[in-house]
Parts: sequence; structure tokens; C-alpha cells
Amino acid sequence: MRDEDFEVFIEEFGEATHRVEVPAMAIEKWRGKLPDQLLTYWKEEGWCGYAKGLFWTVDPDEYEDLIDEWLEGTKLEELDSFHVIARSAFGDLYACGEKTGRSVTVACPLSKISVLPKGLKPKTKEDLDLSISAFFSSSDPSRFNLKDESGKPLFERVLVKLGPLEPDEVYGFEPALVLGGRMNLENVAKLKIDVHLTILRQLAPPTLPFSNVDIDKLLNP
Repeated sequence: MRDEDFEVFIEEFGEATHRVEVPAMAIEKWRGKLPDQLLTYWKEEGWCGYAKGLFWTVDPDEYEDLIDEWLEGTKLEELDSFHVIARSAFGDLYACGEKTGRSVTVACPLSKISVLPKGLKPKTKEDLDLSISAFFSSSDPSRFNLKDESGKPLFERVLVKLGPLEPDEVYGFEPALVLGGRMNLENVAKLKIDVHLTILRQLAPPTLPFSNVDIDKLLNP
């Protein structure tokens, strides 16, 4: 039976448009590393695509190399072990720390890493669970969409132009935005997510606008 937080999420996104059942082995593998609340959602809901592929819950194993690449050289990799639990159609990665919960977002198209205010402090088991339920209940489709240069949302128009994504695909910009590409419909292509996000990381190091979070202080309290 769904809890209230996930019911709110479903009201916003609708039922899953793509679903894969999560093996029991995967749930047990991540027990103690990811919040129990997330594992409960996995067991009840599976790994899914929502809103015609705008938002996906994912198998962290398939994104371990990507998150390591994007966090390499940042102080975040010293602070916690982060695992991708969700992603957007355009390649934003939503990571959960083993100690800090749902706290880090990697906006790969823009080459930026952001953290939630006060999100990098170690949490209790209850607060780890809360970080997951709050992530889902506070989400709305516009959060995962991108707008073109005229301010118009892109996803629905890209969906019509290119068709729906497979679980291993992403809508990417060619040329890449970090190379001066423009955020317009005609520049969007359907690409393999692992290859595309790896290339984006190689093109430019991510900026880390931490909203005044003092990483050194967190590392050495």
C-alpha cells in the first residue's frame, strides 16, 4: 500500500509508463547503504519511467561509473559515498549519500553539481528516510523539464519529434551546451545515456555552486 508521500508523487506524474521489477537480491544488496524508504518504494513500485519518460527511478549499479566520474576531483567524494537513484529525460542525476541521504544533484547538460541546503550533514535513519519521501512528494514535472531559449518547456515537443526514450537513453543537446550549443528543439537528439554523460564530463569539469556550504568544515568538524 502506497504511503501519502508517494501518492502525492503519483498525483503529479501519473502511473508509471515503463516498469521493471526490482530483484530481491538488489534490494538486499543496497540495504544499509540506501534508505529503507527507498528500498520499500523499489519493492512496491519497481524501477520506473514516469510522465512518458520525463523522470526515471533507476538501478544505482548502472550509474556507479557515471556518478564517480562526475564527482571525481570534488570534495564530495571525500564526504560520502553517493549513488544515483533517479534521473531526468535530459540527463540530470539525482544522488543519495549513504550518510547524507537525498542531497546531491548533477545537472549534466549544464555541467553543474548542486546540493540541498544543509543537506550534506550526516542524518539519522529517520531523516534518511525523510529525505527520500520528501524528494518524491515535493517533485513536480516542471522540475525535471528544460526550457528553450524562448522560455518554452521542451519535453513534450521533443517527445513528439524523437519518440519516447528507452531506459538507457537520454535527450541530449548537439552541440553540447558547454561548447556553446543552444538549448533549442532542433539541437536535441536521442542518445545513449552512459556514453553521452561520459562525454559531457570529459568536455568540461562541473561547477559546484554549493550555496555557501562549507565542505571543509563538514570534512573536519
